[in-house]
Amino acid sequence: MTQDQKRIIELENENRQLRADLDTLTTLVHKLLQELEQLKHPKDSRNSSVPPSKDENRPFKTKSLRSSDGKLPGGQTGHEGNTLKMTDTPDFIIEHKPTYCNQCGNDVSNNPSELAGCRQVVDIPPIIPQYTEHRVFKTTCRCGHQTQSSFPEGVNAQVSYGCAIEASIAYMHTRQYIPFERMSEYFRDVCNLPISQGAIYDILNRFANKAVPAYQLIAKEVESSRVVGSDETGAKVNGKNGWFWTWQTKLATFIAFSRNRGTATINENFVNGFENAVLVHDCWKSHFDTKAQSHQLCIAHLLRELNFFKERYLIKWATLFKELLLDALELKKQLAHEDYYYPINQRTELLQRLWVLLQIPVDEKMKEVFAFQKRMNKYKDYIFTFLYYPDVPPDNNGSERAIRNVKVKQKVSGQFKTQRGAEIYAIIRSVTDTCIKNDQNVLLAFSTIAKLQPE
Repeated sequence: MTQDQKRIIELENENRQLRADLDTLTTLVHKLLQELEQLKHPKDSRNSSVPPSKDENRPFKTKSLRSSDGKLPGGQTGHEGNTLKMTDTPDFIIEHKPTYCNQCGNDVSNNPSELAGCRQVVDIPPIIPQYTEHRVFKTTCRCGHQTQSSFPEGVNAQVSYGCAIEASIAYMHTRQYIPFERMSEYFRDVCNLPISQGAIYDILNRFANKAVPAYQLIAKEVESSRVVGSDETGAKVNGKNGWFWTWQTKLATFIAFSRNRGTATINENFVNGFENAVLVHDCWKSHFDTKAQSHQLCIAHLLRELNFFKERYLIKWATLFKELLLDALELKKQLAHEDYYYPINQRTELLQRLWVLLQIPVDEKMKEVFAFQKRMNKYKDYIFTFLYYPDVPPDNNGSERAIRNVKVKQKVSGQFKTQRGAEIYAIIRSVTDTCIKNDQNVLLAFSTIAKLQPE
């Protein structure tokens, strides 16, 4: 092969490689152009069927404020352990004595022996329903009158469910959020006692009627408190909108169901409002219509909104406002109880910074930020109320915890079928949450209520 022929072959190979490289680059250019077009008109949950969870770089209005504390999962160093302990009074004792020698095989079953160790197994025996039969008798007096004894109060039907079952169903309904169908299955499979879903509803209705006096006492406790938190959340009842409301304190939780999300519900449950209390809540207008000594806006709500503004609009104003609120929270941690009743320089400085921020012009094109500033100007007197009262919290987390169980119940059991069912849940759950706040055993409290007679 001549030198020219070799050169021709080299050029042909180089040509083929260049064509392959050109095809690769052409494909890459087309792909980059498509991605660029998508950046101009990105698909997200607002303009396509893409779910919100797949949106990229989209700021969330309700993003959590929690940050990592640096702790590893599980028990922390130095925490108090809790192990299973043996009992001094076992119900059964089974002795295991040697019957033959492990060395030579001789019979040792009659030899004296001494205790070398013991272990215990704790278990639950099969649950067997107990039937108590009440018998009434009649007798004839020598005067000829026939007298018959009476059944005990509460024993009204041929066969009825007892107080322990009633308390258990109320506990499973409002504390463990178990649906009717699974409750029925539990009593059938575990307790060997068939209870229909209709019977479960009747039992809950009867229990709620018995719990009304406790429910009313909770309302009075909340009404007379100096600090009250309030919140509301939507709930479907037979496919239609309804709302669960809560008014709560450190030691009491009152929950009510209503078809109305406005002031009418507040007046229906607390006609006198809370004239001697600071009402802690978000910026829902109905809460401002409530009679109260003062109000406190939820700082956690405001911080979440400001985080959203920072991510979406990259506005310095939101950063400054967030820093202001965080400084106020830090001051709250430093204040002693007696400090609230004297002038505080740091508090005065915070108020001055707030006034300046509210005067800074915000571009009206940033509609959400502009509306936020307008709202803060309207309610500026209620942003730092917590710095004037030692017992007023800076957020409404307590009320959110008190009302969150409604969402948990709906996720586990689905919607409420009737308005009465929603009202029953509100009554019993109010007692449940109040017991928890006072470190009371919920099931024992329910057992006491179950023994009462409905009014």
